[in-house]
Amino acid sequence: MSKNKFALVTGGSRGLGRDIAISLAKKDINVMITYHSNTSAANEVIGEITKLGKTGKAFQLDTSNTKGFDDFFGQLSSYLISETGKSSFDFFINNAGTGIYQNIIDTTEDQFDEMYNVHFKGVYFLTQKALPYLNDGGRIINISSGLVRYSFPSASAYACMKGAIEVFTRYLAKELAHRKIAANVVAPGAIATDFGGGENKTNTKKIDFISNSTALGRIGQPDDIGGVVAFLCTEDAKWVNGQRIEVTGGMLL
Repeated sequence: MSKNKFALVTGGSRGLGRDIAISLAKKDINVMITYHSNTSAANEVIGEITKLGKTGKAFQLDTSNTKGFDDFFGQLSSYLISETGKSSFDFFINNAGTGIYQNIIDTTEDQFDEMYNVHFKGVYFLTQKALPYLNDGGRIINISSGLVRYSFPSASAYACMKGAIEVFTRYLAKELAHRKIAANVVAPGAIATDFGGGENKTNTKKIDFISNSTALGRIGQPDDIGGVVAFLCTEDAKWVNGQRIEVTGGMLL
């Protein structure tokens, strides 16, 4: 992999995004991340990337606010020009997100809109804005969820948006084929992070259920996911396109 390759990871300061960013750096890829509010966590990730001998840069971005996207890409392109002499990059990973645990009957319109803005509208239009900056032959990886295949109560709003992202990814693969840009989905299962209030790290009843429902017998960890995303940004994955790759340890087979 060329040392001049750059990736952009949204939501790269914590959880899956953090591990994705570090896994990309281990593949000899320079990494730019976005973060919502935790500057110190973002800077810590950049420090880890730098230790691996790669260039890292963190940008503050609210991925649910489409009005901020033009300014963000202005900052991004200025940074890339200063680093490489051109404003383009190679790999785009849509990872940023939040979760809610709420039954359909209790889900408010505001909660639904939050899921929509972060997980579908924000991803759709941030990707649209990214396309002029993405190099031909590049890759887009969208993060979905195992909850698109299997269903649990209290996850409907979140899972619906992730289902939409899977459809969107297939269309990206079709419409960007003339530019040789591949688009794929990685769908993690239950991962022990702070996502959604950190239930997958603290709720022992839920952890036991997930472990017993998973062929490999445990809940997922962030480093189960990052390497798969990084693989999709290598030449070994050059013929993978328009695919959904579920990374759940064999949950609910």
